[in-house]
Amino acid sequence: MNVEQRQLKEWISTYPLLQTIMNLKPVVWLNPKLKKMADMNNLPVSLADMEKAEQLWQRFAPFLAAEFPDTAEANGIVESPLREIPNMKTQLNDRFTDNIEGLLFLKCDNELPIAGSIKARGGVYEVLHHAEKLAIDAGIISTEQSYEQFSSEKFKGFFSQYSIGVGSTGNLGLSIGIISAKLGFQVFVYMSADAKQWKKELLREKGATVVEFEGDFSEAILAGRNETVAKPNAYFVDDEKSQQLFLGYSVAAFRLKQQLNDAGVQVDAEHPLFVYLPCGVGGAPGGIAFGLKQVFGDAVHCFFVEPTHSPAVLIGLMTGEKNKVCVQDFGIDNVTEGDGLAVGRPSSFASGISEKTVSGIYTIEDQQLFSLLTLLASSEGIFVEPSATAGLLGPLKIQASDYAQVNKVPMNTATHIVWATGGALVPKEEMDGFYQRGNKNLGV
Repeated sequence: MNVEQRQLKEWISTYPLLQTIMNLKPVVWLNPKLKKMADMNNLPVSLADMEKAEQLWQRFAPFLAAEFPDTAEANGIVESPLREIPNMKTQLNDRFTDNIEGLLFLKCDNELPIAGSIKARGGVYEVLHHAEKLAIDAGIISTEQSYEQFSSEKFKGFFSQYSIGVGSTGNLGLSIGIISAKLGFQVFVYMSADAKQWKKELLREKGATVVEFEGDFSEAILAGRNETVAKPNAYFVDDEKSQQLFLGYSVAAFRLKQQLNDAGVQVDAEHPLFVYLPCGVGGAPGGIAFGLKQVFGDAVHCFFVEPTHSPAVLIGLMTGEKNKVCVQDFGIDNVTEGDGLAVGRPSSFASGISEKTVSGIYTIEDQQLFSLLTLLASSEGIFVEPSATAGLLGPLKIQASDYAQVNKVPMNTATHIVWATGGALVPKEEMDGFYQRGNKNLGV
């Protein structure tokens, strides 16, 4: 869809914030289409689907524990810690005019086993889901048997006749590539121009074939989809349309509920939960927001965060056009160093659900990502990718808006969770560079 000038003027007239977005200035947008749980009908996925997804994770736990030592301590469950970050809260309070009310936690998906990012949830899940179906259809396993058999040469030989493709800016490609190669699949990762070189090299080291493109994420995913569909016995993991990716992410809500219980954190109408999720194509934050709504209902308030140069989901939801428009239609270049967030067109599947579940979206400038990275590392000793810091301004951004007043949400009893989306596999020299850049931004 090419946006005509007349249409663009109408949108700017209807949504005045759009002009600020086109000027690449940070904004906070509150979603007028947010639904109460009681009114959230006819969604394409359900709580029952989430429960089935969790059961699949449990079936594969023996295989994951055997193949990935970093999952062994958790008996093959792919999960990350929840950590309170009081020192970072102090840093933010000292640097901004407002003080964060309530508790501040970091959900450390930067430490997720297998792929070191949030994509270990959706990406690994979808490949496991596909592998299970192939194996059951071939009659070589049933759900009553131990899935440790997936580690055997017999199973790897079976999967070697099949291939998997995915288009990626980096982290999804890593998760798909690592798990697919471990199972024995031939795997092809179609990488956009902004993907980091070290991620390409790591994928090749793990046994994946990397196909590089000069264009952005949308071009990589289109080429990957077309080339994969043309191959026999091939399966494409479609980040723009995948229900399985979405469900893999959603299961995080079950685990988070237990972690909050263990931490003695109450979540209800009088003790609201605010969650801030970095957003690229929208599948990962959309899946997690959906899951959190199923688990916590109206007591949870989910906000996405996008770079000022890649506000794909924001524009898609604000205009109601979702995946029918891309940021380039609005003169925005989709160039950001927020790795994984450089996406110009939102997910068609996730956007239709997020339109009802997400409370709002704010945008952030690249230089702030690096400053926040350095502050987090200095105050808490936690090192993450630049994009994973995007949610750290969330509590201050939302407190400064009229969201709490309009929705009658008490902020003084709130718990804030910033979702850290990646970082564990970043080479030390890369991370040192990020840290020094943040220091420079901070004038240190």
